[in-house]
Amino acid sequence: MKSYIVGGAVRDALLGAPVNDHDWVVVGATPQEMIDAGYKPVGADFPVFLHPQTREEYALARTERKTAPGYHGFTFHADPSVTLEQDLARRDLTINAMAQEADGTLVDPFGGRDDLRRKILRHVSPAFAEDPVRILRLARFAARFGDFTVAPETQALMRAMVEAGEVDALVPERVWQELSRGLMEAHPARMFEVLRGCGALARLLPEVDRLWGVPQPPAHHPEVDTGVHLMMVLQMSARLAAPLTVRFACLCHDLGKGTTPAEMLPRHIQHEQRSVELLRELCARLRVPVDCRELAEVVAREHGNVHRSEEFGAKPLMRLLERCDALRRPDRFEEMLFACECDARGRLGMEEQAYPQRARLRRALELARSVDSAAVAAQAAERGLQGPAIGAEIHTARVQAIAEGL
Repeated sequence: MKSYIVGGAVRDALLGAPVNDHDWVVVGATPQEMIDAGYKPVGADFPVFLHPQTREEYALARTERKTAPGYHGFTFHADPSVTLEQDLARRDLTINAMAQEADGTLVDPFGGRDDLRRKILRHVSPAFAEDPVRILRLARFAARFGDFTVAPETQALMRAMVEAGEVDALVPERVWQELSRGLMEAHPARMFEVLRGCGALARLLPEVDRLWGVPQPPAHHPEVDTGVHLMMVLQMSARLAAPLTVRFACLCHDLGKGTTPAEMLPRHIQHEQRSVELLRELCARLRVPVDCRELAEVVAREHGNVHRSEEFGAKPLMRLLERCDALRRPDRFEEMLFACECDARGRLGMEEQAYPQRARLRRALELARSVDSAAVAAQAAERGLQGPAIGAEIHTARVQAIAEGL
């Protein structure tokens, strides 16, 4: 019975990155021997145990065999005869298929350390093709390690997997899990570049994939191509350390531009409403969490108005606040402004440009919320007003506060 540190902890240590937790593989043991040694079994599909003191995960060395389409279609085999190299061979990428002995000795049968040095993402074996989740995982690693390239043979294998329909078998929850993690990496645009390069983006997110090649007015978008703009917006959201809700809203804010009729290009009149409709379909398909969906919808619908809001007086500003439900949900409104700033600065040559709309709308909301709506309502009621008429009085008082304050 022998234990090895495996996977991400080994990779990150070689890169000089922080190692927050360790995964272990145990060779030469049975489940009963692990239990007798005090380990607690937790694996539902294959033998995984928690160390009695450290609570780190220890998995018995195992092999796997493909039995059905998709990522659920596997059977696992674990017994004392399975070697460490057999266990590592079933892993996705060479940089994740390394192990370390207790004395620090590196076990690297597939050249993971060399691929780290050369900054290459390469599959370990043809078994990579048996699990479509690995396409998403590789794309996510490309988002984490932005200067790594995908090995040509791995790129070809992923394209063959897509053409064979393997990606179509992925369940929505797993797609969202990997996409959301990739969005939070340092280089989220790389994830979508990799997925697009192998054809997976067209299968998983056709609404996003069709944005490449769609022109925009160069006066407003010097980068012209909508897909290029989208990637710049995503990178700006990462640069500004935006939360997931904001990054997802950035991803989906311009979906409608992919369905603009050819005769209307490069202008995109009323693309906002088309964006909202496509966004709803995408969110339903991938079962996107409510907070991400709701923010993305507000951003898709209103980002153009936010960009133009410097021209607005008090009345249109108040209408914008009401459409965004800003008085009831100021935190979401703040996130919407964050996404709009990423959109404005995610354009060629405008990365360092100030975005005064954010501060002005923030101030407008502060002024509107400063109105004592209860007092206004009471005064209106004393004058005999009821229902909507009282609401109109409160609205007018807020417009006046904005006008005076700005």
